[in-house]
Amino acid sequence: MSERKSILNKKRIVIKVGSSTLTHPNGSLNLSRIEKLAGVITYLHNQGKEVVLVSSGAIAAGVGKIGLDKKPADKIKKQALAAIGQAELIKIYEKFFEEYNKTVAQLLLTRDGIENASRRRNARNTFKELLSMKVIPIVNENDTVSTDEIEFGDNDILSAMVSSLINADLLIILSDIDGVYTSDPNIDKNARLISDLSKEDGDISKFIFDSESAFGSGGMASKLTAGKHCVENGIDMVIANGANPSIIYTVLEGKEVGTYFKGSE
Repeated sequence: MSERKSILNKKRIVIKVGSSTLTHPNGSLNLSRIEKLAGVITYLHNQGKEVVLVSSGAIAAGVGKIGLDKKPADKIKKQALAAIGQAELIKIYEKFFEEYNKTVAQLLLTRDGIENASRRRNARNTFKELLSMKVIPIVNENDTVSTDEIEFGDNDILSAMVSSLINADLLIILSDIDGVYTSDPNIDKNARLISDLSKEDGDISKFIFDSESAFGSGGMASKLTAGKHCVENGIDMVIANGANPSIIYTVLEGKEVGTYFKGSE
């Protein structure tokens, strides 16, 4: 608790949720989980916290909308499915948040939209204005024009870059795994969950192992890269299992859950 006590005072929070968390094993969207996530974010919003949601799931939603049984390998098909699925995904989010009288906004970003100085400034100003209007920004990679996210699954990295862009206090990555382990827990029964990581722990890439889901595209490598980015930019980050979105409350209570990355002072 002592290492995480600063989490209690975090106000500007980025929450990233991946495709594996948003979908059932067959790839269809898990609507009850999305609804619960909307409820948790609404509760935080009503507490006066500023929340930005970085959501994967566009391709998975497109797969479900068209009725495919798996994500295709062809890049152009993936981009087309992302275009179909993004409309479906934001419609679902809008529906659930409207039930709580909350307004959402959709932001589709590409890497150059954050790294280019002029576009970065415009993006920051848009976020600032939306947050001042008490709107909940929902962010995704612009999959239809960006091949990097589709090939490398870097919405984890996108969420870290958004966190530094808006000077967030905390990034919470909801995953299908409890956090960072000493080795792959799927094949090593002696794998141990690592509670805390910081700059003093050296090269955190040694903890990388990848076990991608059929409908997701990211793995532990991108999450650790996101953690490294946050640590170097003074932003705390927590990786936690998103099977029950209420775990966000546990994280914000400073309790020892998932893996905590301490941002450099």
